[in-house]
Amino acid sequence: MAFLEASMVNKIYHDKKKQEIVALSNFTLSVEEREFITIIGPSGCGKSSFLFLAAGLEPLTSGVLKFNGKPVKGPDPLSAMVFQEYLLFPWKTVRENIEFGPELRHVSKKQRRESSCNLIKMVGLGGFENRYPNELSGGMQQRVSIARALANKPQLILMDEPFGALDALTRETLQIELLKIWQQAKCTVLFVTHSIPEAVYLADRVVVVSKRPGTIKEIVDIDLPRPREREMFTSPSFIEYERYLKNLILEEI
Repeated sequence: MAFLEASMVNKIYHDKKKQEIVALSNFTLSVEEREFITIIGPSGCGKSSFLFLAAGLEPLTSGVLKFNGKPVKGPDPLSAMVFQEYLLFPWKTVRENIEFGPELRHVSKKQRRESSCNLIKMVGLGGFENRYPNELSGGMQQRVSIARALANKPQLILMDEPFGALDALTRETLQIELLKIWQQAKCTVLFVTHSIPEAVYLADRVVVVSKRPGTIKEIVDIDLPRPREREMFTSPSFIEYERYLKNLILEEI
């Protein structure tokens, strides 16, 4: 049984004129525990819609979507979502933002503090515990968002273009850090991106979604060694994966 399983999932929205917009059609995907899956495709193909469905933030129109063997009927404490926007509480410090979820779950103050200390160290924010979001760079704010997601010890993390608004150097740094965090946290990650090199660098498998209505065009296994090094971006294997995936996307545009 797959860790996350979507079978013939359909999602239909309605615009202001009550006309149907089919975002996903017969979307079928099986994700195994501790996999790192990246999802790419043309703009508006339903990539983010699938993450919202998997997170329980949107209802299915039809089909079956299961997480840990149970139908997804709403947000699950064992899953967490990280958005492109940082969505931090501006009146809370780094530590307070990270401890917010555990506090809602009535985790003791001692346990919250121990967990937040470990997470702050994990995401490289030591010394910034008492800073507020407006005192941090975009990359640092996204590190807080990731740590806040990890604070609830999720088994599944859904990431919707989390590095899309960052400059190239910060993005590269956070890609490296995310792989380290994923390996330490031993969780499953679904990561939506428009960057093909990023998709290849991070993933065990890359899911290519067709133009809307989104369905899975192809799933490409990435047979590159871990831990991943930045030098592999210029390797023949990496370049071939990038070329192949780019052609798949261009066919849809």
